[in-house]
Amino acid sequence: MNYIDRNNYAAARLQGLEKDLNLKGDQYQLGLSILFVGYVLMQVPSNLLLNVSGRPSWYIGFFVIAWGLVSLLTSQVKTAGDIIACRFILGLVEAPFFAGILFYLSKWYTKGELNLRMSIFYAGSLLSGAFGSLIAAGILHGLAGKQGLSAWQWLYIIEGSITMAIGVVIVFVLPDFPHTWKLLSPEMKHVANRRMAIDAADTDIDEAGGMSQIRGMKLAFTDPKTYVLAIMYHGTTGAAGFQNFFPTLTKTLGFDSTISLVLVAPPYIFMVIWSLCHGIASDKVGNRFWFFLYPIPLTIIGALLFMFVDGFGGRYFSLFLLVFVFATNGTIYAWIANAIPRPPAKRAAALAFVNSIGNAASIWTPFTYNATDAPHYVTPMGINIALLGAAGIGACVLRWLLVRDNARLERMANMDATLTEADLAHLRKTAETEGIDISAARQLQKSYRYMI
Repeated sequence: MNYIDRNNYAAARLQGLEKDLNLKGDQYQLGLSILFVGYVLMQVPSNLLLNVSGRPSWYIGFFVIAWGLVSLLTSQVKTAGDIIACRFILGLVEAPFFAGILFYLSKWYTKGELNLRMSIFYAGSLLSGAFGSLIAAGILHGLAGKQGLSAWQWLYIIEGSITMAIGVVIVFVLPDFPHTWKLLSPEMKHVANRRMAIDAADTDIDEAGGMSQIRGMKLAFTDPKTYVLAIMYHGTTGAAGFQNFFPTLTKTLGFDSTISLVLVAPPYIFMVIWSLCHGIASDKVGNRFWFFLYPIPLTIIGALLFMFVDGFGGRYFSLFLLVFVFATNGTIYAWIANAIPRPPAKRAAALAFVNSIGNAASIWTPFTYNATDAPHYVTPMGINIALLGAAGIGACVLRWLLVRDNARLERMANMDATLTEADLAHLRKTAETEGIDISAARQLQKSYRYMI
């Protein structure tokens, strides 16, 4: 529902929204991108608030209801200014959800379990691409003009109402964190927390007080891996910007609006199945790098086919290749949590920062899809290829950083090894961060290795 409520704007475009609101020039693109301004601004503070609150059921549930209400009320807009304002507010109230759930899952699942869970979670967004377009097609066919409302207005009313109902349910059924969920017995809380402590070689609970959140944020922003991951995610998210124009891309295949919406579904359904298998394989193999890397050339081939092929078969096949970029998402979400495991406040800030920088690509990429570039959209597809190249280079840099860090952990865990000044500085920093002495910090190195 998060992605359906965000992306119904693209479906509404085919249902008369531009004409009814008299959108001119790049006002549609402005409405598309303005959502991500509010979305980016709220990410880090929201995740830190979620971490310190300890009650994701209430926190997430409240914001699900809030964005459902904003979506529902969007049905009443009358002008370009109205829709742009609603899109900005929608970004503000949607911001706590996605990064919040990434952090929430990392509180329950170990690094060897996380890619599959992230892939299951992200499958929801892929399903929204499929079923959101089918719902939109059904509304366009059956409700256009009913009660004096346009099809796009019914789209916002129906989908916003469903989201609000789900938000109410979430408040009562979503488990909180392992150490705060009241339905867990003390023994089960111990098991849940101990699993995470063994996985990260440290407790997964922050010190009490707001200062631990600020310290965690500082740690995240001084770790170079945070910025490499942010560049990687900006690249893949920018390259996935076609999802905001997917009905427009399928319209270039030569069919009417209803069939164009229906044609959106198969590539997304295919990628749901693929991404789940991808997540299972990544966890089983215990690798992130290759599972992030292999979808990149496949997506590039898809972009090239869309740019230069004219026939229906080749162009529609290119859309199935383009969606391979989504296979990287579950992997990079898990990789963030694996590469920046503790303390939780650092992980929360890093997940939010990477997600915000990644989604910042959605502020500018809509302006690359201009009607004058139809039907092949050579310019945006070329930009997508460049962004994917940057993401692939970033993955190589991150792999090098993690191999280096693992070698350092191996060296420091060996009590007979002679440590360099850099090793000693790292140990002192670890001891200071964890509030332990140098000897205990060295013992800690035996218990953890980064997943590459």
